[in-house]
Amino acid sequence: MPTSSRKTTGADLSALLERLIEAGVKFILVGGLAAVVQGAPVSTMDVDIVYNRSSDNITKLLAFLKSISAFHRRQDDRVIEPKEDDFSGMGHALFATLLGPLDVLAVIEEGKTYEDLLEHTVEIEFRGHTLRVLELKMLVELKRISKDPKDKQRLPVLEETLRQLEEEVGV
Repeated sequence: MPTSSRKTTGADLSALLERLIEAGVKFILVGGLAAVVQGAPVSTMDVDIVYNRSSDNITKLLAFLKSISAFHRRQDDRVIEPKEDDFSGMGHALFATLLGPLDVLAVIEEGKTYEDLLEHTVEIEFRGHTLRVLELKMLVELKRISKDPKDKQRLPVLEETLRQLEEEVGV
């Protein structure tokens, strides 16, 4: 079935995050939305997560993806639904869903995994849940070494937001 015939609605990234938390998936919010929830004045069109790669968590993640009619974002019109093999490696799986785009990452810059990033997270209260978010300082460090032009473009805004936050708390 071509992607054009798949029903999608406008992105509701907050609902996507809330449903992901409610599904019991262990993940860390990274990327643009992680910066936004920490006060950075940037915009983003998707949710980026680094997930815990335990088999139990992958089972929960797969069930969640199926519950929101996820399918791989592709250049062609083929619709490929998520399967367990998508999460066996160290790569990225990019999905379109009923609630908006979701990028499911095994690792980010420098091969950092969920476990590597845990000590660099903050917990944020979100709709009655606790959301684990990559701290802004680590986001800035990772954007500095990123080769993605979009990351380089956002870096000054993230650095300035971090500077202002540190100034507020007297760091």
